[in-house]
Amino acid sequence: MSGNGVKKVAEVAAKAGKAIDWEGMAKMLVSDEARKEFNTLRRTFEDVNHQLQTKFSQEPQPIDWEYYRKGIGSKVVDMYKEAYESIEIPKYVDTVTPQYKPKFDALLVELKEAEKESLKESERIEKELAELQEMKKNISTMTADEYFAKHPEVKQKFDDEIRNDNWGY
Repeated sequence: MSGNGVKKVAEVAAKAGKAIDWEGMAKMLVSDEARKEFNTLRRTFEDVNHQLQTKFSQEPQPIDWEYYRKGIGSKVVDMYKEAYESIEIPKYVDTVTPQYKPKFDALLVELKEAEKESLKESERIEKELAELQEMKKNISTMTADEYFAKHPEVKQKFDDEIRNDNWGY
């Protein structure tokens, strides 16, 4: 990779590090194992980003061929210079991204749908929890009629058992 290419990679990595909301993601984790893995990922990302910034932020120094000609000799240095200049570094052609980009995009759509479902389920559970808290608060003073008004299916079950002469024995 050329000096400019490496420099661009380092710049992109630095921008990505600033764009990632590490604190926001950390708040979403619930298990200790997930936190441990997340912290490992964050440290690794920061280490790689630091290496990119320090190792590749400087342009390589050009070779001083005259200095070597004086010390080694013109013939050997010219041979090395010719070999050095004939080296062609192939350009990287990304064949992986086009292959996996549609799959990744499909997973993002699936993730958004799962997030919506999760929020709906969370809302349902919150509502149920509020009802249970209310019932817990009022259970000691609640009459059977009040309970049956909130839960008609239980009243129906009791009525069916009584009608069928099934007294729970």
